Amino acid sequence: MSKYLVTGGAGYVGSVVTAHLLEAGHQVTVLDDLSTGFREGVPAGAEFVRGRIQDAAEVLDSSFDGVLHFAACSQVGESVADPEKYWRNNVAGSLELISAMRKAGVGRLVFSSTAAVYGEPEEVPIAETARTSPTNTYGATKLAVDHLITSEAVAHGLAAVSLRYFNVAGAYGAYGERHDPESHLIPLVFQAALGERPHIAVYGEDYPTPDGTCIRDYIHVADLADAHLLALDAAKPGEHLICNLGNGSGFSVREVIESVKRVTGREIPVVVADRRPGDPAVLVASAARAHQALGWTPRRADLDEIVKDAWQFTLEKKNA
Repeated sequence: MSKYLVTGGAGYVGSVVTAHLLEAGHQVTVLDDLSTGFREGVPAGAEFVRGRIQDAAEVLDSSFDGVLHFAACSQVGESVADPEKYWRNNVAGSLELISAMRKAGVGRLVFSSTAAVYGEPEEVPIAETARTSPTNTYGATKLAVDHLITSEAVAHGLAAVSLRYFNVAGAYGAYGERHDPESHLIPLVFQAALGERPHIAVYGEDYPTPDGTCIRDYIHVADLADAHLLALDAAKPGEHLICNLGNGSGFSVREVIESVKRVTGREIPVVVADRRPGDPAVLVASAARAHQALGWTPRRADLDEIVKDAWQFTLEKKNA
């Protein structure tokens, strides 16, 4: 049994990873300020400490075997409008966390990064060797933290893995998406299915894709959690391994809407709108390195399965 600190463990991905760690027999402490997370999202069995990333020094000691870092501001639009918030929290906060780890003698880190560091890709699927050129402050701050981690690995022997991915979806039992405001496609389509919004907007249907709508990579949140646990085992002192995660193909906006219709049995009102500036036609990540270095392969890549799990969580939350 090992002991881990999970920053942002009251959020969507962090809560599912915490649940997986507990199921694997590990001891977990969650550090979260609940600014976007939810106390009820922290799995039973985990110790909960309410605080910011900058408070990690008050939690960490030599009894911890590693840190899984999810605590970050992550709204793209907000990052453009309020960049100082993102540099302060995502970068300065991560620096404080890594400094606290070094002082406590905790030498293993798994960082939840993002494929947004690549910006608009020149080739798809996107490999780790692709040029990094983020188009917003959110992606820029995540890339800065990746550079920080690399420096720490070289200078102080940190064993680190960064995982870069696009869209996370699905749910894992009682743990799923609770964003407010909601910006992710599948929960937004659910809202249209439930009559909570008048329609779902499709931004552009003239892209060079089979049905004219954008294609995006969706990973089941439980597969993502598996990757984080495998990354803990793969982390080696003095090395910073960066792996992209993807399901291998991707799904279009229309395919997502049709899947929700099949799973829910409800009609989805759709309104076609103009393209949004900067929306690439296809964003799909290559998971070849993750398969080789981590032994990771997505086991829940079927879109209907992803949607079904998310829908079940949505109904249970709505009826709670």
